[in-house]
Amino acid sequence: MQLTTAHLLATPCDDEEDNMAMLCCHGTHGEMFMLSRYPDEDEVELTWDYEPSTLDGLKITLGATTLLVEIGAADKDALGGSDHLQITHSTPDSDMAEVEQTLQNILKGTGTYIRTP
Repeated sequence: MQLTTAHLLATPCDDEEDNMAMLCCHGTHGEMFMLSRYPDEDEVELTWDYEPSTLDGLKITLGATTLLVEIGAADKDALGGSDHLQITHSTPDSDMAEVEQTLQNILKGTGTYIRTP
């Protein structure tokens, strides 16, 4: 499955939301994708098209213009029947450090994070 967005919005630690880490974006066709996790929880919440699911074992690969989200086959209902979502983005280089920190906070101890050039 694919989604195109202008910008990945990232918050590594939102003190107004009990230190929740959150990454989200909206697609060009109105789709909404969000990953979030509170620091004291073991599971990640993935929201696709406004339907939340709680998962663990995510694999996220971040590149300069792509974000690949991979989930286990047993959890593919979370992505509308697909086991992956490739997001094409135009996030400015100046914002990528915050995106990376957010993904590391979300996946720490519960998933796999990979950074590619």
